[in-house]
Amino acid sequence: MMDHEWLKLYRDMLLIRRFEEKAAEMYALGKIAGFCHLYIGQEAVAVGAISPLRQEDYVISAYREHGHCLARGSEPKRVMAELFGKATGVSKGKGGSMHLFDIQRNFMGGYAIVGGHLALAAGLGFAIKYKKTDQVVLCFFGEGAVPTGICHESLNMAALWKLPVIFLCENNRYGMGTPVERASAIYNVAQTALAYDMDHETFDGMDVLEVQAHVRAAVSKVRAQKAPVFLEVRTYRFMGHSMADPAHGHYRTKEELDEQKKRDPLLLFSARLRREGLLTDTVHRQIAKEVEVIIQEAVDFAEASPEPPPEALFEDVHA
Repeated sequence: MMDHEWLKLYRDMLLIRRFEEKAAEMYALGKIAGFCHLYIGQEAVAVGAISPLRQEDYVISAYREHGHCLARGSEPKRVMAELFGKATGVSKGKGGSMHLFDIQRNFMGGYAIVGGHLALAAGLGFAIKYKKTDQVVLCFFGEGAVPTGICHESLNMAALWKLPVIFLCENNRYGMGTPVERASAIYNVAQTALAYDMDHETFDGMDVLEVQAHVRAAVSKVRAQKAPVFLEVRTYRFMGHSMADPAHGHYRTKEELDEQKKRDPLLLFSARLRREGLLTDTVHRQIAKEVEVIIQEAVDFAEASPEPPPEALFEDVHA
């Protein structure tokens, strides 16, 4: 029963949730420094979107990328070590929370400049076109990137050159802390896609199966047509913009947050699994225990790992 695809989706979502909860705890204890942007609430997007990809496909993201990196298959202990700034991290302790990079899995990094990595996604798409392979690029970004010039330039070039890129906008309604009333006026995501005559879809990001189905169709379309697709995923984050924010921030009420948590993707999917007879109490305990062990091992590994030596400043991170 544990090898059922849906149970793996649930396990991967739970792993991200527990990883992020532990990251919040370690940040509060001072074990993680700098910026830390948690993905709690958006797990269905990363897991559902990355699951249809092949290993040779590329994934690239912004700075809220812990979940994407884990969904792509990076080792939790090496991701946690990177958050700790340790030499055993995926970026050898040089990137931290916002700059995870795993070249072995074609996870091409998280980037802190809002919208900046869309140009890199277009570049990856151009390389695929130049080499004449059938790979695709899955590029995650938030709606806060949509007003940036680099976003429009990247979409324009991808459309003109017919690059195999899936631009996936995780619209969590609060781009860089923007109130939802302004967000609806400023970030008209659908109009952005239409401006470049690009195929566009909008769907529910709290339903992992819906995300998976739409992205799977987009992947097939991009492979066949060698042209970009724009997906807008309506999701919601349960934490503040970063660990510097209060839990519900200064721009939304606790009542709104509590209402949104009724659509927690883990709760929705676990209920579906129970209705289908796939998630019994025994199976749930088994998955939860497995995840608990992995997260504790990740923390222990990060704690025990060495700091990067001074000479590492002059070494190639990906060597």
